[in-house]
Parts: sequence; structure tokens; C-alpha cells
Amino acid sequence: MSENPSFASADVFPVQTYRRPRDLHSLRLECVSFSGTPRKHPFDAERVILLVDPYSTNTVYYEFEKKDIAYVEELPSLVDMDGATIPMFRLWVRKGSIGLRSTPFLVGDTRPPG
Repeated sequence: MSENPSFASADVFPVQTYRRPRDLHSLRLECVSFSGTPRKHPFDAERVILLVDPYSTNTVYYEFEKKDIAYVEELPSLVDMDGATIPMFRLWVRKGSIGLRSTPFLVGDTRPPG
């Protein structure tokens, strides 16, 4: 398996140290979690891309502003058949923040010909 070519050249996002919240209950009330592997945004240093499943051919990713991320949890890394690993994280994003969900697709006619 190989990483999706559209994100293979994207730099890995260096995860900053976030202080563990004192009250996990309030974190769950005030934030929503999203899991994936973070990448640097190609042109906006204040945004982060979160690639949901880096080995999938069905690419889905989220985009968030760094200031909207309240907490980051490290998750177990993914390992491919060749032993290469991709670090995975859970980002806790504040409710009410503006995020972008993107699902690239190949344009084509879905109706059968004729």
C-alpha cells in the first residue's frame, strides 16, 4: 500500500504540545473530536489539514484553523505492509468553529449510456 499521491508531498504537520484539559467532561461538551494524520496546509500557516485515512483511495480530509484546536491526543500509528508508519492523532476542535470537509472525486457521468 502507498500513501495517496495527492498528499504524499505534503509536509507532516508538527503537532504542538497542548496542555491536557483539567476537566475532560467539559472538553466533550465544548469540542468535537476528529481523527487522522495532520499535514501542513500548503499556503496558510494558521491552518491544518487532517487526512482521515491516509492509505485509502477515497481521500477525505478536514481543514481547521490552529486557534480552534483545543487539545490533541496521540493515537496508535498506522503501519503499512512494508512497515512504514503514519502517526495518527485526535484533534479536539471547539464547537462553532468553521471547518472544511473535502472529498475529491473524479468527474464523470453516472447515468448509463443510451
